[in-house]
Amino acid sequence: MKNQVKTALATAILFSLGTAGVQAEEGGIPVMDNIKVKGELRPRYEMVDEDNPLSNANAVTNRLVIGVNADLFGTEWLSGYAEMTDVHNANDNYNSTNNGRTGYSVVADPEQTRLSQSYVDIKVGKTLFRTGRQMVNLDNQRFVGAVNWRQMPQTFNAFAIVDNTFDKLSLLGAYVNQVNTVKAGDANNFQTSSVLLHANYKAMDVLNVTAYGYLIGSLNDTYGVALTGKTELSGGTKVDYRVEYAMQGDASMETANQGKPDADASYMNFQAGANMKGFLLGARYEVLSGTNGTDNKTAFITPLATLHGQNGWADRFLNTPSTGLVDMNLMLGYKAKGFGVAKAIYHDFSSDVNSINYGTELDLLYKNAIPGLKNVSGLLKAAMYKGGDTVNEGNSAALATDKTVFWAMMDYKF
Repeated sequence: MKNQVKTALATAILFSLGTAGVQAEEGGIPVMDNIKVKGELRPRYEMVDEDNPLSNANAVTNRLVIGVNADLFGTEWLSGYAEMTDVHNANDNYNSTNNGRTGYSVVADPEQTRLSQSYVDIKVGKTLFRTGRQMVNLDNQRFVGAVNWRQMPQTFNAFAIVDNTFDKLSLLGAYVNQVNTVKAGDANNFQTSSVLLHANYKAMDVLNVTAYGYLIGSLNDTYGVALTGKTELSGGTKVDYRVEYAMQGDASMETANQGKPDADASYMNFQAGANMKGFLLGARYEVLSGTNGTDNKTAFITPLATLHGQNGWADRFLNTPSTGLVDMNLMLGYKAKGFGVAKAIYHDFSSDVNSINYGTELDLLYKNAIPGLKNVSGLLKAAMYKGGDTVNEGNSAALATDKTVFWAMMDYKF
């Protein structure tokens, strides 16, 4: 019975890949074999309280994911994967961005059902060719990510090549022609002509060198390098770091005759962490450059990133202020088997130019496996943003407004 269910799911979902039939005739080559089915249930409560006239959001939503992977036509080098994601809510006491409840604060988890991933893989030696709708998570997702914190992830319609032929060297190149955002409806998916280039060389545990180029159609070109590593000191303390610099320049790719705009911005990130027998300590200093309006500069932006988790969980900085952003933050935490992980992160935000106070934020998290329930974890999380100066800025009202967010979530993977 279990195998029949797997075959039925695989047949239904893999039809989305354009794969027809199940087996031509008895004794023939199977269209699909080595079928693997996986899934996820993720119910969540999210409360948003902002110091403005909007009513508090109280969103109860659930994510259901069913994914099927199968080898195709009896080969070991050709396979397909398809994934359906369904997001539904149990109430309407929030602005989902498409439910018309604009009197409430936003929780960007609209009801929708989507073919969230659908791709074909070809493996040749240590080289993978992937074409179709897919998630792409690069490094810490500061530039490219799946936004998987939201109930519907962000995916890309793309052709990608990943090569690991050379020892310790990983190469990726991808052409993206559509971005499928977390919001519902075709109007929130946008066409693009973008190229992603990424290379990582692991010289040793204490030094990884990553170089990248992200050419985003009709927006900008970003080139950067990051040095990362980790080591263990005497006494068992583990330390890690990330040092990164990137430059943003004029767009070289164009999307649908939208032009190739000018850009001139830079990015810096200095980050270090330590694990002292379960006690966690981290610090980060990040600068997204901005403009004073007369210097022909632009604000540094990362339009394909997973922005939640970068500059505070209250999501006040999903768009970089025109004057740029400086985020200095400290993290304290504890992690142990059986206990799970607890963290507290304090952010101090300011502008890159004009010395503007953009407020502070305290983020809290506790996550652990739920005893007695296999593959089930629970999470409690909160973000408390204290607004900064009121300035002549596109999102100045939000940046000067206090915001508190609370989440309670379960995650079951099968």
